[in-house]
Amino acid sequence: MRRVYLLVLILTFSFLSLQSVNAEIRLPAIVSSNMVLQRNTTVTLWGWADACEKVNIKTSWLKGLVKVEADKEGNWRINVKTTDSKAPQIIKIQGKTSKIVLNNVLFGEVWLCSGQSNMEMPVKGYTNQPVNGSHEAILNSANNNIRLFTVNRNASLIPVDDVSGEWLIANQKSVQDFSAVGYFFGKKLNTLLDIPIGLIHTSWGASKVEAWMDEETLAEFKKIEPVKEIPKEFPQHAPALLYNGMLHPLQNYAIKGVVWYQGESNIAKADEYLKLFPAMVEQWRNQWKQGKLPFYYVQIAPFKYWGDDPVYLREAQLKCMSFIENSGMVVTLDIGDCEFIHPPEKCIVGDRLAYWALVKDYNFEGLACSGPLYKKFEITRDGKINLFFDDCPNGLASFGRQLTGFEIAGEDKIFHPATATINENRTVAVFSEKVEKPVAVRYCFIHCPQGTLFNIEGLPASPFRTDDWKEATRAAE
Repeated sequence: MRRVYLLVLILTFSFLSLQSVNAEIRLPAIVSSNMVLQRNTTVTLWGWADACEKVNIKTSWLKGLVKVEADKEGNWRINVKTTDSKAPQIIKIQGKTSKIVLNNVLFGEVWLCSGQSNMEMPVKGYTNQPVNGSHEAILNSANNNIRLFTVNRNASLIPVDDVSGEWLIANQKSVQDFSAVGYFFGKKLNTLLDIPIGLIHTSWGASKVEAWMDEETLAEFKKIEPVKEIPKEFPQHAPALLYNGMLHPLQNYAIKGVVWYQGESNIAKADEYLKLFPAMVEQWRNQWKQGKLPFYYVQIAPFKYWGDDPVYLREAQLKCMSFIENSGMVVTLDIGDCEFIHPPEKCIVGDRLAYWALVKDYNFEGLACSGPLYKKFEITRDGKINLFFDDCPNGLASFGRQLTGFEIAGEDKIFHPATATINENRTVAVFSEKVEKPVAVRYCFIHCPQGTLFNIEGLPASPFRTDDWKEATRAAE
């Protein structure tokens, strides 16, 4: 019996040794058939094999073989140049005993879509929370030149080397479950650029910004403590866990830029967000080794929040545009929903994100991407305040509606509802009979405002204030 046991052990170890010697080469999920590789650049292909195994790569667009050798841990990676060809490509990866063939690979523009539930919300909508126009969008979604990759949720205490997901071609089945904001953004780019678009979606509802940052960056923020175990509830709140499990594995994959919709989970600490968000953007840019990686984001929409005041978070997001180079912000004041934190106009949000990319990255001229941005104010002799704005070269408009949402205060720091009118010189005059000597104005500086001020192109102005009084009050009227 003892001899039989020893024989079984020997055979088992021999089999395992044979397996390790002849292990098949493996690729990360993001490197697979149907993927879109960033065009006209150098991209990275990578994977795993036996230690020191030689790997040969043959592509349909390059002459000859590309050769690489795995390191002692079995990791290998190689850089290859892509072109602007619109033809489907093939990649053959040959190891010692195994071979992988990647078919239907396209060159195009690759964008990463991330954030919390307003980015995660699928084209088909949530239960009892619709996406306007979703049925028609899904019906007409078949498009071989739009490819979608959704990273499955994964909170991890340590950075992992792979994600779970697959590249899918846009059609009625794949689009309905994909990020609505991400899809409409990519759809607009594909329509106007006429080139393949690859969208990588990695988001988690209710996630905090610190969850998408690495521990090294977070170490600078002393009030944020690392976790030693994954929380059973709301793991997406914990620092670094989503970065480790859902972002770190993607950093070798070449992208054009990022679109981001997040902030609702950080409304209680706007001052902290003002520092965290720019730090996160810088960290991501460093990871992708692209110091000016385009980064376009959405200001949180109007909603009837519970206790916490979102106005300062919106203000922090507005300020971040001046802190973060090569960034842009979409304003949603006109399309919020006080009863639902997930506004239904996801197509409008996606389109507005696309305007930023089209103007700043694809050289579209004569197109607006920003709504009016408050610049300065002047107090007039007749007791009014004139507001000046940037990003409205063709003028301002309310599109037939009365301007609302403006408040004005004197030195007593009590704000009263104000009358506002658009002047011919692209300014807005604000006044109230109850404030003889005004010193400050606020616009839509409440939980759930309704934006009424736009530029001629139809893009809304961001909420703003000309003062910095946190102790100011509103008149009881």
